[in-house]
Amino acid sequence: MGQAALTVRRTIRVRYLQWRTERNRDIAVRHLDVIALALEGRGWRCVKTYRPEVVPVRFPLLRVYGKGSVVTTLSVLAVPGGRWGFHEAPRGRGGFLCHCGGDVAQEAKVIDGFLRNRLPR
Repeated sequence: MGQAALTVRRTIRVRYLQWRTERNRDIAVRHLDVIALALEGRGWRCVKTYRPEVVPVRFPLLRVYGKGSVVTTLSVLAVPGGRWGFHEAPRGRGGFLCHCGGDVAQEAKVIDGFLRNRLPR
């Protein structure tokens, strides 16, 4: 298969994933609600910016605070195989952290570890 064909396939896959993400906003919101509760249980403060009355955004975002400052912003995006994944929002698809919809405690542990590495020392 030529390089042009691979580029076209990659572009189609990314656009399909973007379409799935935009079309299923409620799924992303549900995953962010669940992880927000789990992270708050681990001592993080979460601000849900995906409520229209708070901030109108294209993709649902969850701001996570630690020690008074923003540590990062999380998003949920569609990933290949019909799954969903938590991502660091500023990095988009390149900021993949872990899959959603499995063991919430394990997801929170992975994200908590990532956040603790982001804290200023």
